[in-house]
Amino acid sequence: MHPTPLINSINEDLLRFIPIDAKCVIDVGCANGAFAKAYLSTNPRCEYVGIEIDQHYADLARGACSRVICDDIETLPDSEFESLFPSDVWIFGDSLEHLYDPWAVLKRIRSYLASTACVVACVPNAQHWSLQAYINAGLFRYADSGLYDRTHIRWFSRVTLSELFTSCGYKTVDGYARVFDEPDREKYTPSIMSMAQASGINAERAVIDSKPQQWIVKAVPV
Repeated sequence: MHPTPLINSINEDLLRFIPIDAKCVIDVGCANGAFAKAYLSTNPRCEYVGIEIDQHYADLARGACSRVICDDIETLPDSEFESLFPSDVWIFGDSLEHLYDPWAVLKRIRSYLASTACVVACVPNAQHWSLQAYINAGLFRYADSGLYDRTHIRWFSRVTLSELFTSCGYKTVDGYARVFDEPDREKYTPSIMSMAQASGINAERAVIDSKPQQWIVKAVPV
């Protein structure tokens, strides 16, 4: 399967969640290293290790990262995995949803992670209003990139993303909803409220949670 096409823009919202004084950062799915370059411009002494499954992207990332491992984080040998510690921050910038078993990966990291370290992730919102609309119409179709990227394997809402980290031994300490200007969104609000009421959940919360395209979370080990 072909990798997700490169996006040249930097996720500035995610960047703000990375501690500015980190000594060692592990970026899972570092792509071409553009995010690494942006972070290192403010913290050049940091050891920034990228993990990238695609060889072409990994080769590009070597121009930005301190070190790049071209491998699958889910099958990384124990010796190489253990060499990634101690580390201060693990970044999953639109990569958790591409893993077959993100639960196992997060638990594996948790077993080595210091109490002062954190995991920061940006994940597409499975509760997004457009996804609800397309499913309701029977028109859910995969795309080459974006929310419906055909390489997405796992899907999370705000609630289930929190459950993911909790079940793996973390506590979510910060978060952010990435909401963009989408003119068609409001016309679906009444339907989303009706479905929420029929399901016996808070309708206002359901509408709020349908707006973000992505969730950003920062979690620490407990």
